[in-house]
Amino acid sequence: MRALAVTGAHRSPALPDVPTLAEAGARDQESDIILGILVPAGTAQGIIERLNREIVGIVALPDVRERLAALGFEPIASTPKEFADRITWEIDKWARVIRAANIKAQ
Repeated sequence: MRALAVTGAHRSPALPDVPTLAEAGARDQESDIILGILVPAGTAQGIIERLNREIVGIVALPDVRERLAALGFEPIASTPKEFADRITWEIDKWARVIRAANIKAQ
């Protein structure tokens, strides 16, 4: 089996010789896997900040970073606002794709 491309905006550290879709000629086709922790609406800001601090600390641990890298992930510990903005951006992006492809619920 030979990898043809990775779907992210940048080459994967796990597959440095494999081009991105854009490098392979398929522009505007990037897609990342996004993992994060969500809390119910109305969760106290102090709880959100504490969770964020703890998660950022865990993601910074060398053994956690090594394990995630071995699984092909590039861990990024962002702020709650940055993560919320990314979710909004992803919803907008995929809504445009759905509209452009005229995809309908069945």
